[in-house]
Amino acid sequence: MRSRRWSEGEVCAVCPALTCEAGAFDVIDRPGPESQFDPSRDCRVNIATGAPTCVHPYRVGLPVGLYASEGAALPESGRPAPVPSQAALVMPVLETDLEAWLVAVIATAPERATAQAIRQAEAAAREHFPSAVVVDALRVVLSHHLAG
Repeated sequence: MRSRRWSEGEVCAVCPALTCEAGAFDVIDRPGPESQFDPSRDCRVNIATGAPTCVHPYRVGLPVGLYASEGAALPESGRPAPVPSQAALVMPVLETDLEAWLVAVIATAPERATAQAIRQAEAAAREHFPSAVVVDALRVVLSHHLAG
């Protein structure tokens, strides 16, 4: 796979893919304890290595890999983009992970059922998070999802 940078709308607003070439950031399955958001770098980082970290392999089109941390080889071009895993579809515990969950839910919905998936995700999220948090997360996700 050749190196490239992504544009806003293809990935999240804080994705390292906006500023780093492919291979210069790690890709993990979903937000979790192995990464955290670093406000000084405006992206998630691998807490063990400090490498910028993307949590949406299905948005950057790269399989999970420690590309920056361990020098994992980039895949050949032409491979199908990864799809969200079952783990990515589990309701998050932290508010900061809600956007990633919403992206995964939308990405796995059949195109003709996207609106229904969004309604169901919103209702499910409101059972776990304050309404204002859910609305804010939906605004961010949908503004990027619809822009792509």
